[in-house]
Amino acid sequence: MDKKYLTLIITAALATVSVTAGASGYRFGSQSVSSQGTAEANGAEAADASTIFANPAGLSRLEGRQLMTGVTGLVPHSTYSDSGSTRFANRAGTRSTGGQALQDEYAPTAVAAPSLYFSQKLNDQWTAGFGMFVPYGANLAYDWDWSGRYALTDMKLTAIALNPSVAFKINERHSLGFGITAEFMKASLGQMVDVPGSVAASQAAGTGAALVRQIVALGGNPAALASISDGRAEVEGKDWGYGFNVGYLYQPAPGTRFGIAYRSHIDHKLGGGADWDFSTVTSDRVVNGVIEAASHHEDSAARVKLRTPETLSVNGYHEFNDRLAGVFDVTWTRHSRMQNINIEFLGTDNGDEVIRQQWKNTVRVALGANYKLNDRVLLRAGIAHDDSPVRSDELRHAALPDSDRNQLSFGANWKLSANSSIDVAYSYLDFKQANGNYTNDCRPGLLACTGNGETTKGSWNTHMNLLGVAYNYKF
Repeated sequence: MDKKYLTLIITAALATVSVTAGASGYRFGSQSVSSQGTAEANGAEAADASTIFANPAGLSRLEGRQLMTGVTGLVPHSTYSDSGSTRFANRAGTRSTGGQALQDEYAPTAVAAPSLYFSQKLNDQWTAGFGMFVPYGANLAYDWDWSGRYALTDMKLTAIALNPSVAFKINERHSLGFGITAEFMKASLGQMVDVPGSVAASQAAGTGAALVRQIVALGGNPAALASISDGRAEVEGKDWGYGFNVGYLYQPAPGTRFGIAYRSHIDHKLGGGADWDFSTVTSDRVVNGVIEAASHHEDSAARVKLRTPETLSVNGYHEFNDRLAGVFDVTWTRHSRMQNINIEFLGTDNGDEVIRQQWKNTVRVALGANYKLNDRVLLRAGIAHDDSPVRSDELRHAALPDSDRNQLSFGANWKLSANSSIDVAYSYLDFKQANGNYTNDCRPGLLACTGNGETTKGSWNTHMNLLGVAYNYKF
């Protein structure tokens, strides 16, 4: 299929996907409803076609043709309380940003993410499959007058991954799997521009008189500076990136399996544009034009380079008897790939806007169980702990106020017929309080870098509910 048209199809799919990260970093918390029921602990179970995500070697266990299509709904509840956010320091002194100190509606009320998996057994040794899922997501929309508006007002990150895979069954004990990932990512970011702070700084530095003379010379009214307000900046971009995943599944005895799976990093160069708006900073268009020119900001092409983290998972499955089975998963994520987010303004003299991240690697541990209630109903449950990649309060940015979290999950599979079944899952995620004290290293008026020089200081509190449902069919 022509890549241009495929991009349009994926963009249409993304129109329904706007999620808040449910796992550490920007990773969405669930790529499979059946796996969600055990808190993503069942990577070695290989019960359905969603094993493509967890471990492609598991495809070798699937018979015939199998289809799994599902959707996971996420209902977050997040609050922010400010404890002293400030404008950049200048000769007039450090001043409060003002604005709303409390935020309780910056996360979406409810969102949903789809998943689709298909497997086809080719012969006794080879099985092929295809997966489509949401690997990453974030959606934050603070009020435009909140206390941290100079760091961020809104951010949206959406991604869809296409993952064709193949598995080879060496013998009854050993299987290998391999997949290629094509990932489409789209991101946007908005923030307010601290024009009042910039004007106050120029006046304190003794350059305010020159600004007034320029306004008067062009026929403007300098009195408008007394009621000056914020400007606004928006950046967006999108890109395709490519990677791979491999897996190995070992079955030492019937009913016992161990797996190891690796998913590679993916490089993205999100290309798009930057838009600067100073049209409403005062009621005088001349004054607005002079301020815009003095800011040295202009609409331009923009680019952001991102590298998603690779993951390495070790997991196991063991049947204690004909009803009860236990599962576990330990996943290491190389979040240290994310050091800084540098937004480049191409074709201009402006330096990058840098969002410092300097993430650390993380480990996620999950334990779960399956219980066969009867021939038609299988019950699932699981718990997990997931570390945050954020190193400190000073590196916790409003774009990702992430923290360590614990997960409790329940699920079930109900057989409708010999060939069809439904999976359901519910998860509750509780996040540790996230304190932030992030200072932007740049400030207005500099060409070497772009930024407001603000400090965003406050606390985020978050918990989430995830509800998933999927339909399975065997041909």
